[in-house]
Amino acid sequence: KLKRFGWRIAVITGFIPPAPFLEMLSLRILPIACDMRKLEHVDYTPAPDIVHEAAGHAPIISDPAYSSYLRKFGEIARYVIFAKEDVDVYKAVLDLSEIKEDPASTEELIAKAQKALDEASAKVTYVSEAQEVTRLGWWTTEYGLFKKGDEYLIYGAGLLSSVSESYNCLGDKVPKLPLTIDCIKMDYDITKPQPQLYYTEDFKTLEAVIEELANRMAYRRGGVYGLEKAKEARTETTTVLETGLQISGVLTEFRTKDAESVSFIKFTGPVQISFADKQLEGHSPSYHKDGFSTPLGKLKNSKLSTSSLSLEDLEAFGFKGTQKGQLEFASGIVVEGCVREVLKKNDKTLLIAFTDCTITNGTEILFMPEWGTFDLACGEKIASVFGGAADRAAYIEAEKNVPEKPRRQKRNVSPDNEKLIPLYAKVRELRESGNIELKTIETVVASLDKTFPHDWLLRLELIEMLEPKHLAPELTASLRANLDRISRTSENLLVLIQRGLALIRH
Repeated sequence: KLKRFGWRIAVITGFIPPAPFLEMLSLRILPIACDMRKLEHVDYTPAPDIVHEAAGHAPIISDPAYSSYLRKFGEIARYVIFAKEDVDVYKAVLDLSEIKEDPASTEELIAKAQKALDEASAKVTYVSEAQEVTRLGWWTTEYGLFKKGDEYLIYGAGLLSSVSESYNCLGDKVPKLPLTIDCIKMDYDITKPQPQLYYTEDFKTLEAVIEELANRMAYRRGGVYGLEKAKEARTETTTVLETGLQISGVLTEFRTKDAESVSFIKFTGPVQISFADKQLEGHSPSYHKDGFSTPLGKLKNSKLSTSSLSLEDLEAFGFKGTQKGQLEFASGIVVEGCVREVLKKNDKTLLIAFTDCTITNGTEILFMPEWGTFDLACGEKIASVFGGAADRAAYIEAEKNVPEKPRRQKRNVSPDNEKLIPLYAKVRELRESGNIELKTIETVVASLDKTFPHDWLLRLELIEMLEPKHLAPELTASLRANLDRISRTSENLLVLIQRGLALIRH
């Protein structure tokens, strides 16, 4: 159905890592988790499920302005830099949500997973780009309100799929603030009702806010600022030089000649080198498995940049045939060796490969001949820095042999509810056939009373089928009496049952 609006669907299970999720949005692909929440979590699910996705996210995509925002959100967010701490928190959230949704989980397992999440959250030392973008997504696509005149409407899928919070959020007790870029300063807790919500009166405002946030991000600012963000993150990022050369890996060091001139950068492995988001031949993560470093900047006593060096220029610096030559940078770094290969794109020199190479910075040795071929990345300026690898498919291919922790298989069936499921199925058959067989319903009710005295949802469904048609009033009265008994067992069930009966009345 979403093809009509230029979107497609990808079927997933529960949470997926943020990077592929955002990339899907940028390609107008909506990930849909086809899991179903447990009955115990009917009012709020700890993990995405088909109600959250198909009834929450999908319908609003038919609005052109919102659809445009969601795609732009994905396009911008796919460049965010994730901190190592963010990744650790994501893994802990994934583990906790899957354990909570597993009927076989014990209270001990849940407590252990909650403790792991608390510990991972406590280690978060700063607000990363990823957290800022995630907060904007939370206060819009998940928990956003739309103001129309004096009325508030819900468009956030988190609210729409939360039976309790969607009902309570529209009351006066929840402050409602106009959406601005300041919302990224407000953190959230997925386990509790939100203390305030943000509203917009026009979906075009959402695009303006995400654009304002993008202008603050490293992928647009580049320079020393971008490198600082990458180093702080301790995750795979991509540094883009003004030539278009892209270096992907974990940035561990960079040096500056002054406030804006970068003289040296260093990455731990594996490192990928790309151009126009395509991995260059011979520069895969498996080749640069031990890392990569390179001097940058202008050459000493020369107006030449390494990216403008021609073969004639190299010969002038002594690189004739197999002869050794020398490049001295304005920063004081000296590269000495034999040129083996020069790679050019669009009349710009991207890489120069040296053999028998020594690189020094005064008395400091940065590279030695026995380390192999040295690849000099040519450029002066850091045009952009963004999260993840440039050629993500090739990078993932190189890492595919790394074992991952197996995901829990989502399963709602347990020894306690295994015999309840056929009763729900029988009622569904009656509902869809339009033929209300009282004998069948009586059999279902008898099974509920005997084996499942605490199940409330199926009893509500039976009342919904019988009462509006004034069928079997005695049976309906018995069902209501049991619901009254069940509702007294917890405040949460009381609210759910009362609201269910109110829906039937209306």
